[in-house]
Amino acid sequence: MSHLPPQPLPEPAGIPEPADTPYDGTLRLRVDATDVRRGIFRVRETIPVAGPGELILLYPKWLPGFHAPQAPIELFAGLRVHVGDLDLTWRRHPSTINAFYIDVPDGTDAVEAEFQFLSPTDATQGRVLCTPEMLCLPWNTVLLYPAGHFARQIPVAASIVLPDGWQQACALATVGSAEGVIHFEQTTVDVLVDSPLLAGRHFHREALDDHVHLTMAADQPHQLGATPAQIAVHRRVVEQASRLFRSRPYDRFEMLLALSDTMTSAGIEHHRSFEAVSIADYFSDWDATFARRDTVPHEFVHSWNGKHRRGADSWQPCFERPIRNSLMWVYEGQTQYWSQVLSARSGMWTADQALGALAQTAARYDIRPGSRWRPMIDTTRDPIIAARAPLPWTSWQRSEDYYAEGSLMWLDVDTRLRELTGEARSLDDFARAFFAADDGDWTTRTYDHDEVIATLQGVAAFDWEGYFSDQLTQTHDRAPLAGIERGGYRLVFRDEPSDFQRSYEAVFGQIDLTHTLGLTVTPAGKVTDVLWDGPAFMAEMTIGTEIRAVNGRRFSPETLRRAVRAGGAVSLLTAKAQAMRTVEVMAPGGLRFPHLAPIKGEMRRLDAILAAL
Repeated sequence: MSHLPPQPLPEPAGIPEPADTPYDGTLRLRVDATDVRRGIFRVRETIPVAGPGELILLYPKWLPGFHAPQAPIELFAGLRVHVGDLDLTWRRHPSTINAFYIDVPDGTDAVEAEFQFLSPTDATQGRVLCTPEMLCLPWNTVLLYPAGHFARQIPVAASIVLPDGWQQACALATVGSAEGVIHFEQTTVDVLVDSPLLAGRHFHREALDDHVHLTMAADQPHQLGATPAQIAVHRRVVEQASRLFRSRPYDRFEMLLALSDTMTSAGIEHHRSFEAVSIADYFSDWDATFARRDTVPHEFVHSWNGKHRRGADSWQPCFERPIRNSLMWVYEGQTQYWSQVLSARSGMWTADQALGALAQTAARYDIRPGSRWRPMIDTTRDPIIAARAPLPWTSWQRSEDYYAEGSLMWLDVDTRLRELTGEARSLDDFARAFFAADDGDWTTRTYDHDEVIATLQGVAAFDWEGYFSDQLTQTHDRAPLAGIERGGYRLVFRDEPSDFQRSYEAVFGQIDLTHTLGLTVTPAGKVTDVLWDGPAFMAEMTIGTEIRAVNGRRFSPETLRRAVRAGGAVSLLTAKAQAMRTVEVMAPGGLRFPHLAPIKGEMRRLDAILAAL
């Protein structure tokens, strides 16, 4: 018997393309967020319909700020669609798993959808959003929206129920509260998704200026005890950003800062707010934890860079269309640059701390070999490729290097602009022109590569097209360090860490011996990174290896540092899975930690860049 070879089945019908036409009716969304011990958000949504026929509802998939399809559809459960007491059958699209089809019967002007969002109860399940003390609600997790329209054309009125005694903050204004239900102003689906809510039992709010508020929720009340000086530093972030950009692309702005050791660490930008989760002792251990403080300026800068101005291929009319991210080196790379500059200008960091941060970035990317095979522009696809999943060999694979390596590139641009114009103009001038906005206007304007080049050319004439072609599309043996040297400093190594590195290691719980043994390790001895082609790599060590002993002595951080300081071969007793073995790792240079040292006789442009405006 003969058989024909298999042939593919026809592709299922696609999702209707979105049209820039108004949706007839207003979605009504109610979220019950009182079940905070189990982290279950219960949703009831009323969706107007034009009449009988097929209704397609979408769960938001491609999320701005994540630069990737990050819909947590696996946490969506309990869907029931009904008209009054009549349950309607729903079915999932065969291949677009976040799309649901419902047959709407005659005589129907609205359907009700009920479901739960089962927020992760442990970090192994995803981003922990809810604890018995606080919650962060990204509205995309609790929303279905009808296909076929631009998100900006779908009206929605949202409301929420919180535990008794809790307070909340959101970029959306409240329009009333009755019987425990907080009602928000009517808006559109795109704005709702861009306006997360922070709520908590222990809550505090500070006005930073007439338009910006810092709202904090904490695990414990004492962790909200910010001093006037600490609040003043945050106030200066707003002040220095205003002096930099000389515009305000928002009518109001909510800095939503959760201080928690239980919630998943995060920093996610929005046009009129950001959601950030930092360490619980952000204020109470202020001096020791400054390495984490650049999150606030970074996410704030995104109101200008990323939200008001966005690369054309990173904007889409709904959350179903893929984004392409080719201009992430502007969106994130320049934001990363400004976040460190503003950290220094505002006093979040001292100038020395900012130089320490820059030294760490420069040394890290200079020693990593991934740029030898993979150009920076290709890393703009990493949010889609890896979605920040742990990688076995980050230094070789690369991981969103347009952030930190991109910031080094923009330092090169800034110092070059200053040099070309006799110190008369700088990247500050580019920012004021490129990110210009009418105060209070929070519309999004897209741009392309050519506009970036043209704006730079307007600041100072140079072959910017050739420069970025080389930096972005070509491979390189070294990191782009020219901006540091043109800034009057040189990358050097010393046997003691900088203050920034000490803080970084304490905050992130690691001992960084990248520039000696070629690894990082936790204080308990677990290897967290191995440099490709470095000494530990040559000894066949990998992430997850446990170091049990150093030169015959029980492991401790100081024992390891002491052995490396002595130089030569370091004997490590290691364990991985069920195997134990002793390896020798070479550390011929002793301890080496990155610093920036002034170049004698050179103009110290970096000092001017970091100085307050």
